[in-house]
Amino acid sequence: MANPTWPETLPQFVEVEGHSETMPDTLLRTEMDVGPAKVRRRSTAAVRPVAVSIQCDADQIATLDAFVRDDLRDGALPFDWLLPRTQATVTFRFVRPPLWRPITAGVLWLAVLELEVMP
Repeated sequence: MANPTWPETLPQFVEVEGHSETMPDTLLRTEMDVGPAKVRRRSTAAVRPVAVSIQCDADQIATLDAFVRDDLRDGALPFDWLLPRTQATVTFRFVRPPLWRPITAGVLWLAVLELEVMP
């Protein structure tokens, strides 16, 4: 079954401020009694944390809410969207539900999304 895709009616580009992407943490570090810690690779398959913000109007917030609630089963299912840094289509999953912050008296909202790129 194909993943749902990011709705076309939502912003396709993220805000520069608030965007971050981190390499996957695949290392296991074991501290030693003496000397440097031992480090080894734990896995080759790990998620890549990504935080983005998008500016939305009230209709887009309703669309995002319905997308997460209905299409993604409250964020449990993955979805396909463009990775902001590379513009390549990747599979994302929500880490937490979206957070909405008002920008202009309820007319514009900033949706803060904490996502992870699936391996």
